[in-house]
Amino acid sequence: MAEVGVLWRAARSVMPGGHLDAAGCNVPSDRTLAAVVAQLRGERERGGYAAAPDLAEPRAALAALVGAAPADVAFTESGTAAMAALLGGWHLPAGSRVGHARTEYGGTVMLLRRLAARNGWRLVELPVDGDGRLDPDALRSRLAKGLDLVVVSHVGSHSGVVQPAQELGALCRAAGVPLVLDVCQSLGHVDTGGVGAAAYVGTSRKWLAGPRGVGFVIAATAVPMDAAVPTLGGHRWDGGQVTPRPGAARYETSEGPMAARAGFGAAVMEHHALGPHAVHAHLAALGRVARDLLDGAGGWRVTEPRDEPSALVTLLPPPEDTVDRAAARAAEASLLVSAIPAERAPLHLSQPLLRVSPPPGTGEEPVRALARILAAG
Repeated sequence: MAEVGVLWRAARSVMPGGHLDAAGCNVPSDRTLAAVVAQLRGERERGGYAAAPDLAEPRAALAALVGAAPADVAFTESGTAAMAALLGGWHLPAGSRVGHARTEYGGTVMLLRRLAARNGWRLVELPVDGDGRLDPDALRSRLAKGLDLVVVSHVGSHSGVVQPAQELGALCRAAGVPLVLDVCQSLGHVDTGGVGAAAYVGTSRKWLAGPRGVGFVIAATAVPMDAAVPTLGGHRWDGGQVTPRPGAARYETSEGPMAARAGFGAAVMEHHALGPHAVHAHLAALGRVARDLLDGAGGWRVTEPRDEPSALVTLLPPPEDTVDRAAARAAEASLLVSAIPAERAPLHLSQPLLRVSPPPGTGEEPVRALARILAAG
């Protein structure tokens, strides 16, 4: 695990010493930066379309992280755009029941409520325990009563709790109910294999440390799915009918940030070279260290269990301090953390949280420095 951190840092000639915000926007490697620049240079020298990057190998590498096929991968502009494209075109009749937890990401909650109002869907809340973890037995019960679609964030934007995705996926498959798994905070962070979801949505800029401006849908289109908006690249005009092309191409916009996609491809290949399971174990160890060092500092309390296998750590402030003030003090000390507003998970959070998410290779000193800042108040 120590070797993973050494190699991850060695791949970056520039690494901010106080960067503790991998869950927000991680630090790209030199190889990723070079891929972006090379693509832009090629577009300038040969023309944008002539210099289109070959993304076949990155597609296969990305698909392998969830056990999918390369043709199941489509690139979008963000995880939010991916979820909107996916759910916005999902064929569910009026009265269909869509399950989600109260811990769901705020953007997805807003999207689901708008789609429910427009399409006549019924939203069903899936029970969670005191840590915000979905209860598989409760999901089994809800599935038995009837669900038509389940949407789950594997790891929340506001919490480092890892949902039991493999178990949830098995229950949904057994019931014949499609599962959409949001892996924005889990791909490159925790194990995303063996879930067997109908579709996944994610982003480049977080734990995979790719550029901003790239998201993705991974969807095996055996279930009735289509993009919310048809595109010429993903659909064909067939005897007066608009017909999606095979695979996930229906979700991909051909006019996108190709340089960013090339950089994301390089980042995914680097993740495979490091070894995903070794990266997951390394990040879980970082999370345990961060929770041990931060919990109780100045009265701040970590919200996740100490041994949660993630490196996303959130803290509740004491009465005499606030999240915004603590984030500002951290910034003055060149420590980058995130202030998470309650709107990030509006059904679950009642107040803002401070989020700390150390990238691979982070030593203890930045976390200890943050603990001192929190303790100083």
